[in-house]
Amino acid sequence: MTTLVFSYSHADEALRNELEKHLSPLKRMGKITTWHDRRIVPGQEFEHQIDQYFSEADIILLLISSDFIASDYCYQVEMANALERHQRGEAVVIPVILRDCAWHRLPFGSIMAATIDGKPITKFASHDEGYVQVVDAVSRAIAEMETKKPQQSVNVHSPASIHPGLQATNTIFTPRSSNLSLSKSFTDLDKDRACREGFEYVARFFENSLAELKKRHAGLEVDFYQRDADSFNCAVYINGSKVGQCGIWRGSRNMGLGDICYSQNGVSHNSCNESLRVADNGQILGFRPMMGFLGSRGSQDSLLTNEGMAEHLWDMFFNSIQQRSR
Repeated sequence: MTTLVFSYSHADEALRNELEKHLSPLKRMGKITTWHDRRIVPGQEFEHQIDQYFSEADIILLLISSDFIASDYCYQVEMANALERHQRGEAVVIPVILRDCAWHRLPFGSIMAATIDGKPITKFASHDEGYVQVVDAVSRAIAEMETKKPQQSVNVHSPASIHPGLQATNTIFTPRSSNLSLSKSFTDLDKDRACREGFEYVARFFENSLAELKKRHAGLEVDFYQRDADSFNCAVYINGSKVGQCGIWRGSRNMGLGDICYSQNGVSHNSCNESLRVADNGQILGFRPMMGFLGSRGSQDSLLTNEGMAEHLWDMFFNSIQQRSR
């Protein structure tokens, strides 16, 4: 069985928990067993345990974020040791980019990331889409290792191979549930900040997308107008004729329209074509559509990231433009 460890910052623990759940199919098929530092039980030496597990793992997932890079232990100890084993062919290192950060020029930047083009997990429309790509990358790594490793050399730890400082009951990858996380509670302040940051992201996303759209198509003009800090209108014109418009604004929960609203007729505080509300899944905050259909982006119950919400609203806006421009 292939052994896999996570190298991550505790600031990203919720994202690691999500990823570990997605790896459950490989666990149930007997393909992998996983470990991370939260498995260390009281009384065991912290650094000694980590060194032991990392020195014997077949696959090491580097969960990359700005917090990971800023952590001296993650970067200088876990990552450095993992890359040495990777270069010697003793283990496979797979970078998993969790959040946007400047990672390309770092030592692991030359290793192919788990997601296509190294897209950060938090920039997928829903985290699930990104985690599925990570599981596929791990599956490919396992298949490649199985073709290179004779059947008799599969990791079997005999009593003689157990580290002298460990008891037999604490050998590497002792079975234990990964379902140990408790629900987190989020305050109104957390939700208000998430709503503000989400709206600001959508506004930048639409403004930049419209500017790029204009560059690519001759005879096309765009108009982006930020009415105030909480609303904006935009429109697209082809040869002077309007082919699409929309308004997006921060709503009021008291009005029953959701936290971020979208209308194809511009900003209107009375009605909308789509609205999203800030919600949580017990671990993270995100946005849940209240009216529209997500299609391939996920189910109606999916939590969207800021980018996922922006893509969802852009699709509603741009689909009508594409149809009218045919």
